[in-house]
Amino acid sequence: MGIHMLGTPERKETEYNMTFGLLAGLAIIMVVAGHLGYEIMTFGGLFPYYSFHVPLFLFVSGYFYQGSAEEHPIPYLKKKIRRLLMPYFIWNLLYGLFAWLLRAKGFCMGEEIGIRTLFLAPFLHGYQFIYNYAAWFVPVLFVIEVMNLFMRILTGRVLQMLPQRKRTETGGQTIDGEPRDLGALEWFYLCGSLLVGIAVVCLAIGGHVWGDYKAPGRILFLYPCFQMGQVYRRKLERHDTIGNLPYFAVLLSVQVILHLCCNGLAFSSVWCTGFANGPVIPYVTIVSGIAFWLRIAKVLTPVAKSGRLIRYMGQHTYTVMMHHVLVFLLIKMILAGVAACTDFCGDFDLGQFYTNIDYIYLVNGAEHFKMVYLAAGVMLPLGVRYLGECVIRKRKARPV
Repeated sequence: MGIHMLGTPERKETEYNMTFGLLAGLAIIMVVAGHLGYEIMTFGGLFPYYSFHVPLFLFVSGYFYQGSAEEHPIPYLKKKIRRLLMPYFIWNLLYGLFAWLLRAKGFCMGEEIGIRTLFLAPFLHGYQFIYNYAAWFVPVLFVIEVMNLFMRILTGRVLQMLPQRKRTETGGQTIDGEPRDLGALEWFYLCGSLLVGIAVVCLAIGGHVWGDYKAPGRILFLYPCFQMGQVYRRKLERHDTIGNLPYFAVLLSVQVILHLCCNGLAFSSVWCTGFANGPVIPYVTIVSGIAFWLRIAKVLTPVAKSGRLIRYMGQHTYTVMMHHVLVFLLIKMILAGVAACTDFCGDFDLGQFYTNIDYIYLVNGAEHFKMVYLAAGVMLPLGVRYLGECVIRKRKARPV
C-alpha cells in the first residue's frame, strides 16, 4: 500500500523514505496500543495517542501528495480506488460474513449484511461490522484525497484566469513554463482548512455535530492535517535543522504547559467529540504530537535503515489497521477456551466477551499482558500477509 498507511507516494518505486516509513510504523503501533488502552508510548501520558495519532496518518499521506495528480486526475483517482477502496470493500464483505457467523454462535456485535452496511455505512461511520471498525479511516482518507485533488484543480483553473503577473505572485506558472512554486498558496490552503476545522470543533462542542453530520464533520476536521503534510514537505522540511536538544526541550515544555492548563488532551477524531479545551487546542496537540514523533523517527532512521521488519511494517500499515481487532478477538477466544476447560482465567467475563469488542482480558489482571495483544495485533497480520506474498511469488516462479 505504499510506504505509509494508505496514501501512496507517487515517487519512484526504488526510492523509500525511511523516516516517514518509520513514522508510519510508529503510528500504527500507537493505534493498536490505543485500542488496548496501553499507554506504553505516551511518555507517561505526556503525549496521549488520541491527541494526534489519527491526524498523524493524514500528515504522512499529505506529505506524499504530488502535484502531478492535478495534470492526470483520472489515473490518480483510479489508483486511489484500486489501492484504498477496493481492498476495503472486499474485506468489509468478508467481515460482514464473519459477523453473521459469530452472531449464530451467540455474539451480539455487528449489523446485518445489506446495501447500506456494505457501501453506505463505511462512509457514514465505519463501525457496521465491528470486527474491522479500526478501518473506518480508509473511506475518510479517500474522500480527503479526492477533496484535495479537486480543490487544487479548481484553484489552478482560477489562477489561469488571472493576469500573468498576478498568477506568478500567487503561485501560477512563470512565462518560461517552469514548474510552479506554489508560494503562498499552500499556506492559504492550510489556513482556510484550519478555519473550517476550527468551525467544526465549535459546532461539535455546541452539540451540533451528531448522527450523519459526524461523517462530514470528521472529514473537515481532519483535512487540515493532510494539508500540514504538504506544507511541511514544500515549505518547512528544508528548515527542519534545529538540534535535538533544543527541539525536544521546546516540545516537552509546550506539552507540559498544555497538561497544566487543559482538561485532558485526548479527543475522538472518528466521532468528533471530547473537545474539552475549545476549538484551537486540538490542533495545537496535533502539531506538537506530530512534531515530536517526526523527530523521533528522524533520530531512529540511521539505526532502522537495515531493519527489514521495520520497513515491511511501514509499508503495510493498512494490513495492521484492518485486522488487529480480529487478532484481539482470537486471543480472547483462546483465553475463553482456557477458562472453560480449566480453573485458569476463572475471572474471564463471557458476557463482555460476547457483547463488547473493546473487552480486553488480562491474565491475573497484569497490565503487562497487553503486550501480548500488542505484539500479536501487529505481527500476526504482517506475518500472514508475508506468507501469502511468498506463496504468490513461488507460484509465479514455477515454470509453465
